[in-house]
Amino acid sequence: MQTNGEEEPLTETERATLFSKQPDPCLSESEYETEHGTEPTAIQRLATCTDITFAEPPDTAARWTAADFPTLTPGNASTSYVPPNANTTDSVAIADAHASLFAIHPSTYVHLDGDDPSQYIAPEGTVRGFVDYRVREPAAITNATNASVSTTDHDIEEVRLYIDGERVASHDGNATPVLEYRTDESGRVDLRLEADIRVDLESSASRPNGTTSVLPADEVTVAETRTVRVYTLDAESYETTYPNGETGLVIYHAQPWHGYTLTADGTDRVRGVWRYYTGRDTRWDTLTRSTATDAETVDAPARPVYVHAFPSRIGPRAEPVRDGPTILDVWGTDAPTPAAGLHENVDVGVVNESYTRSYGMAIRTDSVDDSALTIHGVVRGVETNLSDVEREHRPLRESNLSVTVTDRNETAATLRIELTDARTDDPIVLRDGDRRAPIGGEPRTGTLRVNGNAVETNGRGVAVVTVDEPGIYTVEYEPESWRAASPAYVGATESVQWHPLTTVSGWLHVIETVVVWAIPFAVTLYAGLRIGRFFRISDP
Repeated sequence: MQTNGEEEPLTETERATLFSKQPDPCLSESEYETEHGTEPTAIQRLATCTDITFAEPPDTAARWTAADFPTLTPGNASTSYVPPNANTTDSVAIADAHASLFAIHPSTYVHLDGDDPSQYIAPEGTVRGFVDYRVREPAAITNATNASVSTTDHDIEEVRLYIDGERVASHDGNATPVLEYRTDESGRVDLRLEADIRVDLESSASRPNGTTSVLPADEVTVAETRTVRVYTLDAESYETTYPNGETGLVIYHAQPWHGYTLTADGTDRVRGVWRYYTGRDTRWDTLTRSTATDAETVDAPARPVYVHAFPSRIGPRAEPVRDGPTILDVWGTDAPTPAAGLHENVDVGVVNESYTRSYGMAIRTDSVDDSALTIHGVVRGVETNLSDVEREHRPLRESNLSVTVTDRNETAATLRIELTDARTDDPIVLRDGDRRAPIGGEPRTGTLRVNGNAVETNGRGVAVVTVDEPGIYTVEYEPESWRAASPAYVGATESVQWHPLTTVSGWLHVIETVVVWAIPFAVTLYAGLRIGRFFRISDP
């Protein structure tokens, strides 16, 4: 049974985007036509020069794998096909037996850093397996048992799938089982494919009555266990409403996640640092064709393809670009570039230095449809609605800022600044630990500045500042982010002017200064007038 649309065939254009681990010789149109026997489309030409990346996890990897899987066929009684990574088991009558995990979909290999990528699988999906073995020749069995023994029948009896020891699916004996599973587990688990193989034996020595005796069957259980991570979305949501009606929204998830759509039509969306490419599982490039006398390496007829997530140099993005949501902040664990962990032929826009995993994203937007907002994971099809996550609404209130001049004289003045909640008149204390409630990262803390110089409010929301320079004084309240405190406030600005002439003592000081400076000029003027009069009288 194929699910999630995996039975839908790929178009030629989709096929061209699949194999990022292939070399990129950058074929010309004629070279492509010679090699593939058909004229290339634009995307097919491009795919020979570079690797195609995706803005979200594509379904093409699962669809290709589902379509290619039927070409994988087992050997016969004398031949076993074994992938290079298989753990084989031998017994008296059975040789080169194995059960191998061919593919798990939907799933994504996430390249977090330079180590091996982690495989995240959906809570519901499909596992494809490959089971094979060969039956030893009667002579080999006889030599091993020191008895005359032959085989009468052989079969794969049952195939089972376990997640952390719990059976989640089973299948009648089949060399290429397709197992649908569902699990409530989350996080790191062991996924185990297990198969029972049986060979029926009988004694070749005839009894006196001419019959042969049936011997106990030779049975082996073969398995492969792979450590994976069951991917679930247990996100947290925080939101507020700005005075102009816009919405502030934070979504946080402690694992890699893709992003979210804000509206039913999907036009307004935000995504984190992750982008995607598809590549084959190179462990299935070849098989060993094993017989009693020979073992040779052959090309595998089927190769699974997986989605890979990587941190992109493009970084987090919001759409539409011009009038869509505004990303306020992105935070998460800092990690080194995973470039060294990518396949040698993969050429994508991976970050080339340390980066921040986008576990938390804060935005401001005027386009939110609560009933339609959907959070998407890095594994295709794993998503959740905003209504299904833990939510917290944070108040964002208007603030009142007042500033008055007190205790002024001719040399200084005192500014009294008061900051209060416009709704409740409660004082706003900048360093109020009771309001502190940071959401991830390092959200901005509140500041109060007088002409650019920071001041603090006391427990009554008041700050007192002495100034000695005449002029205009501007007081600015830049509030803490709503992601740093609850409740949070809207900023405010007020100005006040102070000059010595605005006080009685200031005017007296000015008059006194004018008189003092005017006396020498008056004396000089009087003397000049008297001298001038003397000369006019003396003139004959």
